[in-house]
Amino acid sequence: MEDREPAVVVEGLYKTYGDTRALDGLDMTVARGTVHAILGPNGAGKTTLVRTLATLLRVQRGRVEVDGVDVASRPRDVRRRIGLLGQHAALDEELSGRQNLELFGRLHHLGGRRAAARAGELLERFGLAGTGKRPVSGYSGGMRRRLDLAASLIVDPGVLFLDEPTTGLDPRGRTEVWDSVRSLVGGGTTVLLTTQYLEEADQLADRISVIDGGRVIAEGTADRLKGLVGGDRLDVVVADPGRLAEAATVLGRLFGDPETVDLAQLVKFDQSIDAGERTRHISLPVADRRGALARAVRALDAAGIEAEDLAVRRPTLDEVFLHLTGSPATSALDAAAPDAAAPGDPAQPAAGVPAAPAPSQGGA
Repeated sequence: MEDREPAVVVEGLYKTYGDTRALDGLDMTVARGTVHAILGPNGAGKTTLVRTLATLLRVQRGRVEVDGVDVASRPRDVRRRIGLLGQHAALDEELSGRQNLELFGRLHHLGGRRAAARAGELLERFGLAGTGKRPVSGYSGGMRRRLDLAASLIVDPGVLFLDEPTTGLDPRGRTEVWDSVRSLVGGGTTVLLTTQYLEEADQLADRISVIDGGRVIAEGTADRLKGLVGGDRLDVVVADPGRLAEAATVLGRLFGDPETVDLAQLVKFDQSIDAGERTRHISLPVADRRGALARAVRALDAAGIEAEDLAVRRPTLDEVFLHLTGSPATSALDAAAPDAAAPGDPAQPAAGVPAAPAPSQGGA
C-alpha cells in the first residue's frame, strides 16, 4: 500500500468542542483505491474526523486534503469529489428506486437526461434494475442499503465515506453491501469506513486505524494489528469442570503455564462461548498451530480427560481493540461530536445563499 498515491491526507488535525478535545493532532493517510477502516471507542474522534473530511465541520488547525484538494480552503471542490453514506437511509419510501436516484441527480445539477441515465447505470450496477419502478417501502433492508449506496455515488466520487453502512442489516443484507463495497474498490473508488462490526473491518479493510483520545494509536493491516496481541492461542473446553485444574497441568507441561480465562472477559470477544463454560475453559499461547493441536489431543487422551471443544485460533480484532483501548468495542458513534455542524462551519451556509451540493448522499 505504501507505493499507492494518497487519496486522503490528515496532518496534525485538532478539533475542540468547548473544553473537550475531540481530535488531538491526528495524523492519517489513506491510499487510493483501498478500503481504510477507522475503529475506536465512543468519543474517540471517529465521527468528528469523518465530518471534517466531508466538509461538514470546519478545520480548526491542521492540514486536510481529500482527493488532492485542501478541505479548509476549497470545501466546495471537495464536495464535488466525495460521497457520504450515513448511518440512516436517506431515501423517500414513496418513490421508486429510480425516482430516488433521479432526484439525487437533479439535486446535484446533473440535468434531467443525465440524471435518468445515471440512475439506470447505478440500478444495473447494484443489481436493482428489476426493482427500479417499485416503491422503496417494498424493498428489503439489504436492497435499501444498496440503493442508498448507489445514491451516494450519483456523481461518481473518487472518495466515499461509509459511516456504519450495515447497521441493522441481517447477515444476508450485510454480505450484499460488502460485495458492493468490494466492487466499488475494484473499480478504483477509495473507501473510508467506520463500523461497529469488527468483523466488517476484518473482511473489507486493506488497512485499519485505531483511534483513541483523538489520535491514531495503532495502524496497519488486520494481521499486523492482531500480531500486537500475540500469536496463536490454543482454546480447550473440558467436559468435566472438576478436571479443569488437571487439564491445565497436562497442557502446562506441553506449552507452559496455561491461563484460565474469566468468562466475563471471554464473552466480550466471542459470543459463541456459552456462559456455562466459566469453569471449563483454558486458553494458552502456542507457537506451532498444527503441531499444538495434535499434541494437546494426545496428551488429554492419555490423561483420560475429555475435551468438549479444542481449537487453535488467531487473536481477533476484538481482542486487539480491547488490548489497545482498554475497553470492548461498542458503537462507532462519538459521544463528543454534536449531531450537526457548529455555526459557521461549511455545512451551515448563510441564510439565502445557495450552498454547493452536499456530499453525495442526502443524509449528509
